[in-house]
Amino acid sequence: MTTPPIHAPDLPDADLLRLDHQVCFSLHSASRAFGGLYREALRDLGLTYPQYLAMLVLWEHGPQRVKTIGERLHLDSGTLSPLLKRLEAAGLVVRGRSPQDERSVTVRLTEAGARLRERALPVPRTVLEATGLSVPEILALQEVLGRLTSSLDGLRQD
Repeated sequence: MTTPPIHAPDLPDADLLRLDHQVCFSLHSASRAFGGLYREALRDLGLTYPQYLAMLVLWEHGPQRVKTIGERLHLDSGTLSPLLKRLEAAGLVVRGRSPQDERSVTVRLTEAGARLRERALPVPRTVLEATGLSVPEILALQEVLGRLTSSLDGLRQD
């Protein structure tokens, strides 16, 4: 049974407190479902979902500074560094100090990492088909989630 749309002015605070009215819970549930889907879809690639995201950045943009990858994925260095170490141990990436700035670490794909892209090509279509949504629906959802993320990020006091 689906819950009717939320019209906040029409609902008392106690009704807004219902689990089914929590946007965060809907996002959490969807995220868990995606996690299971990606776990299965990425199994043969030997990647976790966060590793897959890092590889997407490198496949799309080539060598990147660790800081740039972290910004793109919204990950801090404490989360990103171990992830990149595991990718390096798997022979998919190489990390190295930038000759221009010794404080900066650059990540680049190895030949094996670049070849893995071909095996990953079916993953997005598999995920798209599993959602049961059309491409326009996915694009609209991405647009709304992008606005939501911007709004929430704008509230943070860094």
